[in-house]
Amino acid sequence: MSNASRPTFLRSPRWLALAPLAFLLVMLVAPVLRLMGEALWGDKALAFGVASGSLGGSAWLQPWLDPYLRWRLLWSALQAALTCGVVLLLGVPVAWVLARYEFVGRRWVLRALMLPFVVPTLVAAMGVLALWGPQGLWVQAGGQSLQDTPFLLLYGNVFFNLCVLVRSATDALEQVSAARLAAARTLGATPWRAFWRIEWPAILPWLMSALCLVFLYCFAGFGLALVLGGQQYATVEVEIYTLVAYELQLGAAGVLALWTLAITGACALLYAVLERRLATPLRADRVPRRVPRGAGQWLAVAGALAVLVLFCLAPIAAIVLRAALAGAQSWAVLWEPETLQALGNTLRFSGAALLLATVLGLCHALAARHSAVLRALAFLPLVVSPVLVAFGLLLLYPGWTASVPLLIAAYALLAYPFVAKSVASGLDGLPANLGAAARSLGASPWRAFWRVTWPLLLPALRRGMAFAAATAVGEFAVTLFLSRPEWATLSTLIYQHLGRPGAAHLDAALVLACALMALALAAFLLIEWPGAGPANAKEPHA
Repeated sequence: MSNASRPTFLRSPRWLALAPLAFLLVMLVAPVLRLMGEALWGDKALAFGVASGSLGGSAWLQPWLDPYLRWRLLWSALQAALTCGVVLLLGVPVAWVLARYEFVGRRWVLRALMLPFVVPTLVAAMGVLALWGPQGLWVQAGGQSLQDTPFLLLYGNVFFNLCVLVRSATDALEQVSAARLAAARTLGATPWRAFWRIEWPAILPWLMSALCLVFLYCFAGFGLALVLGGQQYATVEVEIYTLVAYELQLGAAGVLALWTLAITGACALLYAVLERRLATPLRADRVPRRVPRGAGQWLAVAGALAVLVLFCLAPIAAIVLRAALAGAQSWAVLWEPETLQALGNTLRFSGAALLLATVLGLCHALAARHSAVLRALAFLPLVVSPVLVAFGLLLLYPGWTASVPLLIAAYALLAYPFVAKSVASGLDGLPANLGAAARSLGASPWRAFWRVTWPLLLPALRRGMAFAAATAVGEFAVTLFLSRPEWATLSTLIYQHLGRPGAAHLDAALVLACALMALALAAFLLIEWPGAGPANAKEPHA
């Protein structure tokens, strides 16, 4: 939409950034700076041989000089890079099948791709353990436990991120020009050559954008690495948590956090730049999907579905199966007063956070439409460790510790980037001529916005709200540090059962994990289902 045709509200929207930027400053930037200041210049700070306000230049390089910390940094980057490679090899063929073939159930397959996005991190980790852990279904079937191997963490990363690349690649393949592809085939190009000469160059920018996001999530991930990484394969985020929570080495944690922020911040900025360059209206000459014919094409469809089942559905099914086999006694935990109270807290905190996240995300998206820097700032809550945020909040606002406003604000901090990203994508895809048509028919700027722009933007807003709701429902890390015992949510209640000995508590945790997963999925579907189809949604999991 051109500047002349946009309403005044959209033509000069930079003032809308004041609210989200102030929120980021108060809830994210200031707490992180407070924690680093306490770590590096506090009276009790002692890190890398630097004490009581003296900070040598070599201290900033110490994580790369210390073999143990260097391994943590290198492993964090390596496991993120390996995940990118795996999801690229698996995701592109799956996306090509979904983009080019029409078969019964295809729409439901696209809907099912949203499942990993809405599954809470703690539930996903339990699903991986239920499948491949010491007491998992694989071991019960006679296989060897994969505990204390990098496979568990890599599999968990693929579970969350394969759908990110599949959805992005599917969207990209649907933007390939049918005329160019038909011309290549007319000139004698084989399907394989046509893919490499026409389709691959067209989708490569989209794939790079998705891979930036995958690397960002894997490098800065905390929950999966904490549960699945073990001592040997823990990432730098887990090391920061250990240094702060158990060893009180705030200086060391602060220096590691700075390196982590530098890497993830650069990745987020690159992603924002790529997303802005990909912002184009949908093509009119899409390649039409066709019904598979012959054994080879149907085998390709079956193979794509098998990959999605193995990596995206199996952990969820493992939790449900293990919980079903636990017996009626374990399911009685759902009616215990402690569970009902946790359910009420989850709904109350998530609902309030969703309202705040929606307002902040909408303002941020409208203000950041033509600014890659503002777009990148929306990802700050996703690239900063929630552990650092939580401890920073405790240090900066001790009077607000364990207060409902602070807890809700922390929830909204983690959820609103999804609203901002979805609305920004919706704004990028708006047709350029509709606003001008409304203005030519005599509509005022505000009327053109409410009657033309807003209805077109509403599906994207619903999608963003759906992901924000699922994120708030399953939030775990911040809740663990900022809530009171009587404010326990379903996620913290699951963690409490996991920390208690006995098979009964493990079965109860599995049942509660099913309940939490169902609640997150229900919140997502209630908001998103009336919106646009999933093929146009590109929101990732937090």
